[in-house]
Amino acid sequence: MLDYDKEAGAYDATRGGEARAEAAADAVLTLIPDSTGRTRRTGHTCSPDNACSPDDADRPGRLLDLACGTGIVTRRLAAARPTLRVTGADRAPGMARMAAARLPGSVLLADSRRLPFADATFDAVTTVWLLHLMADTAEVRAIVAECARVLRPGGVYVTTVDKAAAHDVGSDIDAVLAARPRRPASDASAEVSAYALASGLLPAGKAAFTGVGQGRSPRSTLADLRRGWFTMLPPDDPRVEGFAERLASLPDQDRRRPDPRFGVRAYRKPVAD
Repeated sequence: MLDYDKEAGAYDATRGGEARAEAAADAVLTLIPDSTGRTRRTGHTCSPDNACSPDDADRPGRLLDLACGTGIVTRRLAAARPTLRVTGADRAPGMARMAAARLPGSVLLADSRRLPFADATFDAVTTVWLLHLMADTAEVRAIVAECARVLRPGGVYVTTVDKAAAHDVGSDIDAVLAARPRRPASDASAEVSAYALASGLLPAGKAAFTGVGQGRSPRSTLADLRRGWFTMLPPDDPRVEGFAERLASLPDQDRRRPDPRFGVRAYRKPVAD
């Protein structure tokens, strides 16, 4: 896994910047109902399913952006939904410092597997580009379970899924890399949905967005291959050179191929009858 403290300063510029952040935030927001946390009238708060509870009188809605990174997406979520109190959380101090500069007083350090919040704290929880980083399925299950735990009944959990698969866009680069041994995808949508269901969350919609500026070029892919990305082969494995030679022979070495199309899924915590 990357050292996100070291990556923090250059992270946005190398990951599509504001254009990708805007696309991601827009997709996430389509899955978070406008009624989340909105006070409809004095003494009654609307939940996402439009039910109102007098027990939550005048309560402002709350959203947790978990693994918020530099806060580039979190800031857009907050700006788009001024009725929500948005909190960002990240485990990497370098990332959290950058996010805190964008959302002063609203960012904290936290481990996504053990969240420092009480049960039923948030109306929405988001994880954008987190689950694919986990080393094994147990970690993903723990994260999904924690997100479910801190959701209020009627709340929604929104997450990106299938990140690695999204990069396979049918290009000549993908053809070269097709035979490489791959790491199992820890954010596969079917598995994430199963973990959500096991944690009491029900499917509530899906969306997609284009990863602006994320299309691969042969030269950039070759550099990433030598870093051990996209494959289970260590950089010093002799087979890496075979892939490297074929990548180096492709035309238009610096032309980016089509951008990936990332998937997003939403899951709702049911309201008790």
